[in-house]
Amino acid sequence: MTRLNERRTAWQEKTVARTLARAPERQTEFSVSSGIPIDRLYAPATCCPAAEEAYLEQLGFPGEYPFTRGVQPTMYRARFWTMRQYAGFGAAAESNRRFKYLLAQGQTGLSVAFDLPTQIGYDSDDPLALGEVGKVGVAIASLADMETLLDGIPLDKASISMTINAPAAILLAMVIAVAKKQGVDPAALRGTVQNDILKEYIARGTYIFPPAASMRLITDLFRYAGQTLPNWNTISISGYHIREAGSTAVQEVAFTLANAIEYVKAALDAGLAVDDFAPQLTFFFNAHNNFLEEVAKFRASRRLWAKIMRERFGAKDPKSWQLRFHTQTAGSTLTAQQPENNVVRVTLQALAAVLGGTQSLHTNSRDEALALPSEAAVEVALRTQQIIAHEAGVADTVDPLAGSYYVEHLTDEIERRARQYIEKIDGMGGAAAAIERGYIQHEIQEAAYAVCRAIESGEQVVVGVNRYQGSRAASPADLLKIDETVQAEQIRRLQAVRASRNAAAVADVLKRIRAAAQDPTAALMPLFVEAAEAYVTLGEMCNTLRGVFGEYRP
Repeated sequence: MTRLNERRTAWQEKTVARTLARAPERQTEFSVSSGIPIDRLYAPATCCPAAEEAYLEQLGFPGEYPFTRGVQPTMYRARFWTMRQYAGFGAAAESNRRFKYLLAQGQTGLSVAFDLPTQIGYDSDDPLALGEVGKVGVAIASLADMETLLDGIPLDKASISMTINAPAAILLAMVIAVAKKQGVDPAALRGTVQNDILKEYIARGTYIFPPAASMRLITDLFRYAGQTLPNWNTISISGYHIREAGSTAVQEVAFTLANAIEYVKAALDAGLAVDDFAPQLTFFFNAHNNFLEEVAKFRASRRLWAKIMRERFGAKDPKSWQLRFHTQTAGSTLTAQQPENNVVRVTLQALAAVLGGTQSLHTNSRDEALALPSEAAVEVALRTQQIIAHEAGVADTVDPLAGSYYVEHLTDEIERRARQYIEKIDGMGGAAAAIERGYIQHEIQEAAYAVCRAIESGEQVVVGVNRYQGSRAASPADLLKIDETVQAEQIRRLQAVRASRNAAAVADVLKRIRAAAQDPTAALMPLFVEAAEAYVTLGEMCNTLRGVFGEYRP
């Protein structure tokens, strides 16, 4: 037998067999409409030793190093990706209704959008929150809001993702407190907290504290979750917002992995063992318009990260080598002009994510260039995923585009160019140093400007914007509007919480949070959970930390 055949047999008898014992495939047989059977995996026929070695080194088999072909041996033949529609607006009760609607429509995981005051650690009645409460996400000021948001959601069964960064540890503490009140062991919680502060300094801007203090909060959460939340992903290292800010696909990969390297280094410096926290790292990528480039981007990212973790950091656990990621279709590609065209864009982007091997997926709604998505629009977005899963046939075999000369070339080239960026950032002292110098921000700005020029000149065609404009009205009639009474009602509920809680317990736990923040060796996460259970508000906890850490000013 050739080495390739030997490796394939070993993969089937060991890696695949273990997976099938845990998660059988959806069907006993897969076939196309003509009756032609679909194998689990397609690989090159045996030809020559050099070609075999190249295949085994660069691609290998799904579920095995270097994971180019996927992190699971059977991928979607066992279960589809998690369909996780991003949702949240107004007050907690409204968002809870949207969550239940989406779950009833077949969504398989929750993804929470928070309003701007929540994202930057202000209560809804703070003067700086005026006019922003509930506008771009749900307002969460205390455990009472989180209880309402998750009312009727079984936390031992539902997977929850939260797009929250600077106060991520505090919002997770509130989820833990809700779980305890439901009688759910926190060890059973499944989900992800974004918790990626470096990309906030680069591309998004919802930071609170200076970088050193922010990194301390992140590694503190790593340690706590490693001890008490075995099924929780402690960070979602995000290329999504880097791409939304205007980066290229190569830059998205390079800057995301450079940030990830910085988090790993910080955790190691804090005394954590790499294999204790690395399996809980996850990633979040954008799915953009160039279909085959996006497929190759996902494959290159997996391979590059596997090499970084094994070769650079000496991780021994294969789970530490795996790049598991969530994907969201590209908000920056949605157009206010001819918004129905966005359905087509989103479909192509979602298909690229699936062919690239994503673990979960959010599909944007057609009206999001104009407003938060309406119920009808978000249903179409979810149905897009379901049609890809059940009708397109692309989930019936693993990594179906492998072996395409073009896709393999793009995969290799994206990996090579991303590695060059990472080496340059390493030469500057790492991602944090490169951010402080403005290098990463400048590279993204230059890429964004080039695209802007190309669209304005007509060199890059955007259908309905700079070509094929047509004459139909742009805006759908059913745009979602946030009621302006949301803020007043939210403030009333918040004041009721403050009036009914134990003021002495609040003062005591805030005092201990301040003392712990002043001690670089102290653990903060257990205190956040205790404070949440005492109905201490998000703003009160963040303001206490502001008093110790200060605020970041670019």
